[in-house]
Amino acid sequence: MILSSVSPVIRADPEQVFSFFAEMQSNYLRWHPDHVCFRWLGKQQLATGSRFYFEERINGKLLRKSVVFTAIDRPARLEFAPTSRLFRFFLPRITFLIARVEGGIVVTQEIVLRIGPLAAWLHRRELDAVRAHMREEGERLKRLLEAA
Repeated sequence: MILSSVSPVIRADPEQVFSFFAEMQSNYLRWHPDHVCFRWLGKQQLATGSRFYFEERINGKLLRKSVVFTAIDRPARLEFAPTSRLFRFFLPRITFLIARVEGGIVVTQEIVLRIGPLAAWLHRRELDAVRAHMREEGERLKRLLEAA
């Protein structure tokens, strides 16, 4: 199952998205009111193998994630995955895809989940909350990048 959300058209260029992620320590709390904490684990750089930790509230639950960048393809893609192999089995990757469109760019966020239809149905409220959070992140990313 893939949860996907496409931002509105953002009057910016792909490098601004990369700069936003490179400065996530100062951008994370501004990005969404449900974001709680962000910190780099080791080198603070946007590079494959770099690790970071973040906390966010989704559907009232505090989620804590330690992740590693697994692919960075400037200017089109950022991808990361949980550092825990067990957690990575269920959530193999989160990807931000940046595409040029008329008038700017769009950022597509994808969360790949390994869950079956029964689990998806049982957790539909949580999944709907994740979808809403992703949509809100896209809208807020537009505001932040265009204000910069």
